[in-house]
Amino acid sequence: MGTSGRRDTEGARCLVTGASGYIGGRLVPELLQAGYRVRCLVRSPGKLRDHPWASDVETVQGDVTDARSVAGAMRGIDVAYYLVHALGSGADFEDTDRRAARIFAEQAHAAGVRRIVYLGGLTPRDVPERSLSPHLRSRAEVGRVFLDAPVPATVLRAAVVIGSGSASFEMLRYLTERLPVMVTPSWVHTRTQPVGVRDVLRYLVGSAAMPDDVDRAFDIGGPDVLTYREMMARYAAVAGLRRRVIVPVPVLTPRLSSHWVGLVTPVPASIARPLTESLRHEVVCYEHDIARYVPDPPGHPMPFDEALAMALRRVREAQVATRWSSASFPGAPSDPLPTDPDWAGGSLYQDERELPVDASPQALWKVIEGIGGDNGWYSFPLAWAVRGWLDRFVGGAGLRRGRRDAERLRVGDSLDFWRVEEIEPVRLLRLRAEMRLPGLAWLEMRVETDAEGRTRYRQRALFHPRGLFGHAYWWSVSPFHAVVFGGMARNITQAATKGLTARADGRRAERVRRPRGHRSARQ
Repeated sequence: MGTSGRRDTEGARCLVTGASGYIGGRLVPELLQAGYRVRCLVRSPGKLRDHPWASDVETVQGDVTDARSVAGAMRGIDVAYYLVHALGSGADFEDTDRRAARIFAEQAHAAGVRRIVYLGGLTPRDVPERSLSPHLRSRAEVGRVFLDAPVPATVLRAAVVIGSGSASFEMLRYLTERLPVMVTPSWVHTRTQPVGVRDVLRYLVGSAAMPDDVDRAFDIGGPDVLTYREMMARYAAVAGLRRRVIVPVPVLTPRLSSHWVGLVTPVPASIARPLTESLRHEVVCYEHDIARYVPDPPGHPMPFDEALAMALRRVREAQVATRWSSASFPGAPSDPLPTDPDWAGGSLYQDERELPVDASPQALWKVIEGIGGDNGWYSFPLAWAVRGWLDRFVGGAGLRRGRRDAERLRVGDSLDFWRVEEIEPVRLLRLRAEMRLPGLAWLEMRVETDAEGRTRYRQRALFHPRGLFGHAYWWSVSPFHAVVFGGMARNITQAATKGLTARADGRRAERVRRPRGHRSARQ
């Protein structure tokens, strides 16, 4: 059945899982624009609070591994999008993926859902599934679970997704930009078929209107089939870089490759490894049947160079809607800040600093909200750099994740090796540590006003140790707090004051430059 059998889905209700992640966070506004009503199932609803579309969706708290919460989220749903996976959650992530997919399929059937839509990975046709990487093998199995279920399913299978902020794009970008001469693994000669994120979103939205008798997988890809080496060369050309020298070597295993990628790019080894493992086998599309149900407009699927150029433009204009790090870092803590020092029966260590600021609360807040990424942490850069290197060495996020936006933050954003846990504009920024630590840590920055109306800056670093090693860790680093945290407090307040002074100097200079007899508009 072709496009003539498409359903009228105006006003239909869609459930989106993974709405705080890279694809899900972009799919939601596309569904809203297409006229769908959207419900989001998320573990931490606060992560969606600051998205521009948050007030236009219904948000429910739950987890795809919890049948009860999935059942509640499925009530009244027409189309259910499954955009989550347990990658990085531990050695048994395949079991977790399988169990979650079965729960999702069972509850969709019980609720009378019309269709399940799943975005999986493109797999090689002639390679036994047991020979695939665990990442691809699990993606393929989840797709089979949905296709074997009673609810009709659309399983979209994509290889490398090119878009601003995607893990694949960031890996390609940093490898090419930072290394004019590269010694690379042999997988740079493997062919793949990249697809632009705009086409992925278009296919996802279009899948909601597929006829009920469509129950199958579709390969989705762009028009170009390229080796990774060719993609790096094309990136250099599009970005205006000099031609890169690429020397492949056969000795880098997927594990070593992932650590190599982790050292050069912001993508940590835990995420880089499944990406590089997926490049061991050729993954190209064997059909383009999706176009029968979701017709391609002129110029689509988007050519690789055009998708690259668009992604680069978004990065340079600071218009990156979501990043690969939008989803929580695998294995990162997610516990909220404890309100009781005896939370969980343990200690809560604190380092507190408070200073007056000769600037307005707004000027101080501007400095606070701009912290991290290229702006740095206003304190002993070498110490922060060393801590970032150590974190990456043990498989953590390190400092290279940077910021999604150079000026604005929202709840759920990654910020180097922190995660934004809470924002109250011109009042509070609370960050939760996602670095590898023997405990849980937070950093709070507050803007306050005293009884005389003067601005004050208050800073708290908190640490909840885990076991004896956690206590030993705190006492081993506490001698450096005066330099690191004390310096941060002083420099943040000075930056706010200097910003005010710089603006005043600019106004005085403007008055000096005015010609004699100048009249302002108000005069």
